[in-house]
Amino acid sequence: MPDVWATVAELGSSMQERLASVLETRGADPQQQAMRRVFLSDIKFPTGAHVLEVGCGTGVLTRVLAGWPNVKAVVGIDPAASLIREAQGLASNLANVTFQEADGRTLPFGDDAFDVVVFDSTLSHVPGPERALAEAHRVLRPGGLLAVLDGDYATATVAFGDHDPLQTCVAAMMANSVNDRWLMRRLPSLIRASGFEEADFRSHGYAETGGGAYMQSVIDRGADILHASGAIGEATAAALKSEARRRVGAGTFFGHIAYASLTTRKPTRATI
Repeated sequence: MPDVWATVAELGSSMQERLASVLETRGADPQQQAMRRVFLSDIKFPTGAHVLEVGCGTGVLTRVLAGWPNVKAVVGIDPAASLIREAQGLASNLANVTFQEADGRTLPFGDDAFDVVVFDSTLSHVPGPERALAEAHRVLRPGGLLAVLDGDYATATVAFGDHDPLQTCVAAMMANSVNDRWLMRRLPSLIRASGFEEADFRSHGYAETGGGAYMQSVIDRGADILHASGAIGEATAAALKSEARRRVGAGTFFGHIAYASLTTRKPTRATI
């Protein structure tokens, strides 16, 4: 199945609204917030930094960047006009933030335009991430920083053992929602091939025990995908969702996704 995020600009309004809600729900999660703070703390923002966030969605990270030390201005881009409108509304009180509808593989900016380029849970959804990395390299000033945070989505699980039926929902959702579930494992070599310096790599973990809105939404979306594909009937989809809620109510729910982040630098021009 195609990655729904890769074609988000082509989806109907109801699906785009649902995805916007997912982004804000995940952005409000305390573990996700803590992970993003660690990620941003690894970036050595120069004083007065001009920052580009590629694939900003509803602007969850963009809004944090706007108030981060040393950041002067932030531009968020996304190919989905509806998400850009949502982002603009949510950041209407932030004077140093602008949003623009654009594709990260064909950035509408000149060379050497930014001090920092950030991808947050974006590159794994991009068909041809090499093009996005090449564009990031182009718009970064010499010595500028690239920072990437994304899921190692092949690790996503809610299973207690082999053949856990809820894991089928997770597998369906990831196959339908992530273009490359293994991207973070390949990214260090892609970074080098794109002309960046050797990257600093960090692993993160996201876990929900007893209950949690995000992983439960993963199960719900996976059950809906399986139903829409004809793999299961409506009653089975409802039963899978009900089982997730039973585990939450019993305090036995478990979900986990490994994440990773890296920071690297565009080499400075050689002096003559």
